[in-house]
Amino acid sequence: MLHTASSLGGMVTAPHHLAAQAGLGVLRDGGNAVEAAVAVAASLAVVYPHMTGIGGDGFWLIAEPDGRTHSVHGCGAAAARADLTLYGNRTSIPWRGPLAANTVAGTVSGWETALATSGTTLSLERLLADAIRHAENGVVVTAGGAAVAAVKGPELRSQPGAYAKTFEPAGKPLRAGEVLRQPRMAETLRRLTLEGLDAFYRGDLAVDIAEDLAEVGSPVSQNDLAAHRAERPAPLHATMGGARLFNTAPPTQGLASLLILALFDRLDVEEVEGFAHLHGLVEATKQAFLIRDAHVGDVAHMTLDAQALLADAARLDELAARIDSRSALPWPQPSPPGDTCWFAAADAEGRVVSAIQSTYFEFGSGVVLPRTGITWQNRGSCFRLAEDGWNALKPGRKPFHTLNPALARFDDGRVMAYGTMGGEGQPQTQAAIFTRYALGVGLQEAVTRPRWLLGRTWGEESTSLKVESRFDPVLVLALRDAGHQVEVLEPFTSVMGHAGAIVRHPGGVLEGATDPRSDGAVAAW
Repeated sequence: MLHTASSLGGMVTAPHHLAAQAGLGVLRDGGNAVEAAVAVAASLAVVYPHMTGIGGDGFWLIAEPDGRTHSVHGCGAAAARADLTLYGNRTSIPWRGPLAANTVAGTVSGWETALATSGTTLSLERLLADAIRHAENGVVVTAGGAAVAAVKGPELRSQPGAYAKTFEPAGKPLRAGEVLRQPRMAETLRRLTLEGLDAFYRGDLAVDIAEDLAEVGSPVSQNDLAAHRAERPAPLHATMGGARLFNTAPPTQGLASLLILALFDRLDVEEVEGFAHLHGLVEATKQAFLIRDAHVGDVAHMTLDAQALLADAARLDELAARIDSRSALPWPQPSPPGDTCWFAAADAEGRVVSAIQSTYFEFGSGVVLPRTGITWQNRGSCFRLAEDGWNALKPGRKPFHTLNPALARFDDGRVMAYGTMGGEGQPQTQAAIFTRYALGVGLQEAVTRPRWLLGRTWGEESTSLKVESRFDPVLVLALRDAGHQVEVLEPFTSVMGHAGAIVRHPGGVLEGATDPRSDGAVAAW
């Protein structure tokens, strides 16, 4: 898949084709890019429930036609009861179950806040119509979704709540081609159209959600829901060549994504796909991750000013100077996992949206609320059970997030939204796509070309440099000779994430790309 889709009226890219079509329908009906993105987000929560849902968190970057770029953080904090005493003698928070469901879900608040910034014209009923229909009538299970459900079923079906009833209605995981119906989710989404999105936190729906959470044993209470608000921090920004790059502020790893590109820019690499390109980005990734892993989390508890670092040319020069152009830095660092859904939309007015949402692990905590059908995230399982320090568990604290959508404004007027799922791989795939496109590779080809991943994703424990087998064997050998611990994976593996991009040109032409590793599509008119 190398052909780049193009259009004038509007465009959506998403990792599931039905979600992309839902966004396109909103654009056709006169909605703007933010409204289309909400339709995509809601549909993904239904058609890709192993990757995302309204029980998770979400982050948005919005490029306005007037040149402004702003962000929305739909990020939930740890519950008031989520403290060290709750976990007793445990040394870590469990990855699954009610004790992992310890933070408020912020996704829906992100939708509401994003819509409030965009001058919306369509009703919630219209925006959520496709998601409700897919939940009620059913959606065909994809091969990827079926594979995840089969592997994770044993650890999920034993969790309290309605996981088995929802996702294993016949007593076993659904197979590819079978139909998944989610009537409780359909009813919850329908209630949001009637009661308003705020009802998730402060309405009758919030009461039912809180009762559900209490029944399954989660520490998240009605008071925690009521206290939640989405936030609108200024996005982080950096420059690279002829573009200004944007990403989301802490607690996301947006700083790492921008640092990789800022450091790589200082290496003066002009080739694409050769040793200098791939080695340079991998080594820039290591320097960025060392800073991320030492500092990034809830901004209220950070000692590092992320934007100040990105603006400190001398400090960036120093970090770039640590990169050996021929030799790999030894890399024993552990990596955070996580699965997400990135998506984007652009409208004819010039508005471009880059957004991402997730329940963290596949099916989040594994806790599906029995009355409302919501799969609750386990984002708070990454907190450290410690009195203080980086990402230590505290009531009201925001957990570190791998989620980070990206945007770029080129000096020539182009606006680019890009991103991917993939936990640790997100900053790396962003770097691959952006540098390829900026150095002259076509947009779809930039997404389709073979990719790499330093560290783990999708539950992988190794910290090797994983590369797809489509890379030139000579390049792979050169990487090994430089000291990289290279692991060759199958072509088009989902380990490399599900990426995509949209570029709006100054004259209004839109270009879009989707990932052949996903079930996605570019929908345009």
